[in-house]
Amino acid sequence: MEQLFGQLEKESAQFQQTSGLGCVSGCGKCCSYPHIEASPLEFLPWAFHLFLIGEAEQMLDTLNSNPRSHCFLFQPLSVEGHGHCGSYPYRGLICRLFGFGATRDKYGSLRLATCKIIREGQAENYKTVSEAIAQGLYVPVFTDYYMQLNQIDYQLGSKIVPVNKALKLALEEVLQYYSYRPLPDADIQCV
Repeated sequence: MEQLFGQLEKESAQFQQTSGLGCVSGCGKCCSYPHIEASPLEFLPWAFHLFLIGEAEQMLDTLNSNPRSHCFLFQPLSVEGHGHCGSYPYRGLICRLFGFGATRDKYGSLRLATCKIIREGQAENYKTVSEAIAQGLYVPVFTDYYMQLNQIDYQLGSKIVPVNKALKLALEEVLQYYSYRPLPDADIQCV
């Protein structure tokens, strides 16, 4: 997972630099959307990190009692949806792709998957970048990355559920794994 995320970070940074598109600092609007879906596999690095620092069980209890429909990791700063990810280095694949990745339409053409704030606030640049993508500008593609995710672990990677359920399933997977195996070395660092 970390290698996949590292590859995507490089490609996203290159695309962002080439395109000039970027999120508005502190926006968080996409994170406050109530119907984000993800796979548990995307959040295994996050769950493993919590396990290593001894907070996995407590976090699972907190998630189980959480009534929020938006992403549990989102830390709102205002009622307008401004905020940030409370676990940015461990955010999921969906979080890493949205805004800087593309999907294919029914004709196979790439369409930048981004928010209304970027489309309207950076309209001229968005139009230029969309045209450049149609002419071959490289952009990370959602399906390509999700196929790679499925190759890591098909069962966990292909299960798409609401984001908070994905977080719970990732924690349960890590906790179950280590309930029957020796604990990892304390020196292990995950990014």
